[in-house]
Amino acid sequence: MPAQSPFDLAEGEPFGPHTLPYGVFTTAEAPDRRRLGVRYGHHVLDLSALPGALPSVVRPAHAELLAAPSLNPLLGAGRAVWQEVRAAVRAAVTAPEHRTAVAPLFHTLDAVTLHLPFEVADYVDFYSSEHHATNVGRIFRPNGAALPPNWKHLPIGYHGRAGTVVVTGTPVVRPNGQRKTPADAAPSFGPSARLDIEAEVGFVVGTPSALHEPVGLDAFRDHVFGVCLVNDWSARDIQAWEYQPLGPFLGKSFATSVSAWITPLDAFDQARTPPPARDFPLLPYLDDADGEPGGIDLRIEVALNGERLSSPPFSAMYWTPAQQLAHMTVNGASLRTGDLFASGTVSGPEPDQLGCLLEITQGKGPYLQDGDEITLTAWAPGPDGARIGLGEVTGRVLPAPDLGTVSAAPPQEAP
Repeated sequence: MPAQSPFDLAEGEPFGPHTLPYGVFTTAEAPDRRRLGVRYGHHVLDLSALPGALPSVVRPAHAELLAAPSLNPLLGAGRAVWQEVRAAVRAAVTAPEHRTAVAPLFHTLDAVTLHLPFEVADYVDFYSSEHHATNVGRIFRPNGAALPPNWKHLPIGYHGRAGTVVVTGTPVVRPNGQRKTPADAAPSFGPSARLDIEAEVGFVVGTPSALHEPVGLDAFRDHVFGVCLVNDWSARDIQAWEYQPLGPFLGKSFATSVSAWITPLDAFDQARTPPPARDFPLLPYLDDADGEPGGIDLRIEVALNGERLSSPPFSAMYWTPAQQLAHMTVNGASLRTGDLFASGTVSGPEPDQLGCLLEITQGKGPYLQDGDEITLTAWAPGPDGARIGLGEVTGRVLPAPDLGTVSAAPPQEAP
């Protein structure tokens, strides 16, 4: 049977001409040569070869950007270039007159190795789902207010660790650390027993900003290149002992998994949706009442060992990505090409819409076991009934390393 043509897409294919996500790949023939690619169905289009194949479609000025080993040069080129390149790629895969020239540039997905698609500059994680924050608050503060007093006035976030952002498929090693329950007389050290997931959506910054110049809501599209799925793995027992008073640290920084594909922000124009009604008037820099709908109708699915676990709706998020970006820079902090900021755990109002095991089990567990594999997938509605896909994020849990004497109990002081 002849191989299927890359131009013949199955009905309902989420990686069709309206999606066109970007990634970085290598082949078995050239394992040290990283190339930019665009996913089209079950194939990858080699962007580095596209200018030579279609010089009348791809501007010569863009050839150097497309020949880079990561997305960062393209990210930093700005929105006008993003739109020009996207239009050229769409023409390359949809115009019948280009098929002969473009067909040799495709590789099947199973014949390539995918890599982290961009060099991560900074990483910020938010806490923007009211349902998630309320559920967690009720678990940890059953007799107090579920939400802290600032929650509905600003998007709460923290700075993570860019160096441990890893591409989908990278194993997640169970972290070691200090743990202490309220019943313990002293902390102990060892592997996390409460390893959890956080189903999130990430946003990749392209155009940088100047120090001391905040980025307003209306500039969101000028700075954000694209969208990806994120699993911000969490060691709940390590986190619970360490986080007061400064917040997440070692319980979060050991691994953050992202998709190998970055779907351009412009692909979600048909999926923009208003956020939920706000309960308090917002300060002017966050007030989006008169702007474009800031939410995105993304339907996420979380699977544990191949079985559906939950389906969190991103449209239910209280704080939008544009508000997150505005808040992240309102103090004058600058953006860098390759910055990644994530939504925080996505959870909806229903029991089957929760984005982490902490919520699903009401804090009682079970949590992830060694060998468990978590997979996140998502899609959004596109034009004419099409689906816009996000690349999946998968990670399998490996046992914690044996640290030997490091895990021994500390010597006891004499009474």
